[in-house]
Amino acid sequence: MSMHRALTTLGCALTAVLATAWSAAPPTQPARPATAATTVRTTEPGQPAAATTVRTHDGPVRGAAHDGYRTFEGIPYAAPPVGRLRWAPPRPATSWSGVRDATRPASACPQPAGEVPGGSTDEDCLHLNVTTPDGASPAHPRPVIVWLHGGGFTTGAGSSYDAHRMATRGDVVVVTVNYRLGALGFLAHSGLPGSGTFGLADQQAALRWVRAEIGAFGGDAHNVTLAGESAGGYSVCAQLASPAAARLFERAIIESGPCTGRPDRPFAPSSVPLSTARAAGADFAAKVGCGSARDVLACLRRVDVPRLLAAQDTDQQPAYTTPLLPDDPAAAIAVGRFHRVPVLIGNNHDEGNGWAAGIVQAGHPVTPDTWPDVVASFFPSPRQAKAIVREYPVHRTDGGPVFGAVIGDADFACPTAHTDGLLAAHVPVWRYEFADEHAPPLTSGTPPFPLGAPHASELPYLFDLGGRPRDLTAAQHRLADTMIDYWTRFARTADPNGPSSPHWPRHTVLSLAPDHIVPTRTAQIRHHCAFWNALG
Repeated sequence: MSMHRALTTLGCALTAVLATAWSAAPPTQPARPATAATTVRTTEPGQPAAATTVRTHDGPVRGAAHDGYRTFEGIPYAAPPVGRLRWAPPRPATSWSGVRDATRPASACPQPAGEVPGGSTDEDCLHLNVTTPDGASPAHPRPVIVWLHGGGFTTGAGSSYDAHRMATRGDVVVVTVNYRLGALGFLAHSGLPGSGTFGLADQQAALRWVRAEIGAFGGDAHNVTLAGESAGGYSVCAQLASPAAARLFERAIIESGPCTGRPDRPFAPSSVPLSTARAAGADFAAKVGCGSARDVLACLRRVDVPRLLAAQDTDQQPAYTTPLLPDDPAAAIAVGRFHRVPVLIGNNHDEGNGWAAGIVQAGHPVTPDTWPDVVASFFPSPRQAKAIVREYPVHRTDGGPVFGAVIGDADFACPTAHTDGLLAAHVPVWRYEFADEHAPPLTSGTPPFPLGAPHASELPYLFDLGGRPRDLTAAQHRLADTMIDYWTRFARTADPNGPSSPHWPRHTVLSLAPDHIVPTRTAQIRHHCAFWNALG
């Protein structure tokens, strides 16, 4: 295998793996309706009674009471996309009788093993989870944050993100969402309405569910912030550019998923033209034995899920020039054609280090001798490759971090700065850089060099991943509290600032590090981004 093919394949695989490198406890079985309708209430000291049974338009659900908050897991927001509904736009969920058990998560959407131990083959996966503080009620609604998980559009689950700290400290309602992934979420074919965007359509269906139902859980249906990280962050970009998402959310948070991602930069999420997606769909149909079938779609709908997962590409991309996504989000935002909502956006200081470390550990060392070939494997233009080697020279022992800086600058830091500039011409924007150089690792083992603050390393400061408590120092706990304060104040008022946190000026980049939350020095960022802009 050539250096180019080996590194590109490995890089795409790591895009999914490193973005979701924790293990959530899998549900023993999907949530199911209970046999009898009961209403259970719990009262916390100093708090009004909080109902753990809530009535939705589809039927009542019974959640679980905890210390200061309640959870409602595995609530269907759309019909199971099975049979003829495989590769169809999401349809309304079927109502139920009795009280549905919402005390445990439902199945994750089909995906290979990784974040979800053993993976998943269950297509009945269009469910969401609600975490609400005890004080929230229909009479006293709280702001709502709808979280879209990352994972390269191939892995992940809403249930991996335990949001109780955000809900209780920030006094907000948090909704985490499953959406279709991989080929089941993004297959494109000429005979399929909604081609290439089924996963994005699921997200919109979840947002419509929030508009209709969240009031019963104590959420403010007219104060919704759409947030996500990596592929989830790019999903927020897509929804900003999607006419069908109009009036479904009031604010946006984009973490490490810049809206100006490009297919030729394989580490950050991006979208592709429908024609490209259809060509990939034809190759996929051939791989599973349906390419020459008389009815290709009927054949594809008969293929079992494990075979589909084995045949799909490691990375997936939404399609544009489609009804849901008429334009590439980068192009739409460049001309100001997006929903006018305030945005909080940022990236991590060392986004690329995880991928660089994985590639080095896979047997591709980065040395002064190998560096030109490594660069050429990702930037095949000789002019570009030579310029990058000059701009980012490798010395005897710093090959891994230099490679990580190239990935981070090209795929995340500079596209985020570009996105910031485009958005800020029309809406209020607050931009951050997560910079805790001692952030707890998301993967096991010893990396070949210190990773600093790599891709996804900010997530344990906002959520308990996989339901596990964070392993943070006292200073990191303070940073986590400050970040939650910023995020939830932004969700409440469209301004992250408040009396308990350092001031976050607009038109600056706020560096988020333990005991060092200050506007970052941007001279080096500007220099490198000028280089990447000139490179093309």
